[in-house]
Amino acid sequence: MGFAKGIDSPLKLASGGSLAALEGRMTSGPGYPKIGRVVALGASNLTRGFQTVVSSARAAWGPGVEVVAAIGHGRSYGADSRFVVRRLPGILQSGLWRELEAATPVPTRALVTDVGNDILYGFPPEQVLAWVDEALGRLGRFTDDIVLTDLPLASARNVSRLKFFAFKSVVVPACRLSLDQVLERAERVNAGLAELAEARRARLFRLEPSWYGFDPIHIRPALWRTAWSEILGVERAHGRSSAESVRLYLMRPERQWLFGVEQVTPQTGAGLPAGGHVWLY
Repeated sequence: MGFAKGIDSPLKLASGGSLAALEGRMTSGPGYPKIGRVVALGASNLTRGFQTVVSSARAAWGPGVEVVAAIGHGRSYGADSRFVVRRLPGILQSGLWRELEAATPVPTRALVTDVGNDILYGFPPEQVLAWVDEALGRLGRFTDDIVLTDLPLASARNVSRLKFFAFKSVVVPACRLSLDQVLERAERVNAGLAELAEARRARLFRLEPSWYGFDPIHIRPALWRTAWSEILGVERAHGRSSAESVRLYLMRPERQWLFGVEQVTPQTGAGLPAGGHVWLY
């Protein structure tokens, strides 16, 4: 099965049992549990591939599936983040947790992705890991079915200093870390993610180096469907709706600031024509 390569080792299975037991939890179809809700946490990769996550979940578990997400370009897990003229609260400070507390309990699969931004923002590895640990602990109140992705270190190691400087200048101009410092911190965070996955009984998904190209931290668009279906743990869905992609990309989160002006958009579960409901934080 495609997702199996993302599992670190049999010793780190969330269920503590056999691989066959794990496969039963991660696959959809006759004889397998039906997921009613997907909780997705992440930044730019998840934002770019969000429609793929939604459509893959819908194809696997039916048109009634709910997707509750805290995403956004440059999203931080524990601090406010800025991207061009937009500011978002940290994932831990978002309204997603309030929504989960109020929602009717259903079988839930959670994705914790895109952890690397906080390294570029200058937060030390210990702080980054503490925020991820807090997110995993909160999710554990709603589900024991959690997938945690690691960092794309293999592609990051191939970045030249000139390319890193250009990327940093455009995307994170406030970053004062050198390439060597970023890589050293990323190594420490990656090792810590493996430890957190084991401690919190989450599944650690190792990102596939071949998914990345010239851009070392973003999955290539041609591989979004392959990548996100494997991370989500479902069969690859066919077809892609451009209209739905645009709608989801432009959907306002519950709380954001544009040009310094706060916008609040109550989330009631936006229904999609093809099925499924989305809450965005």
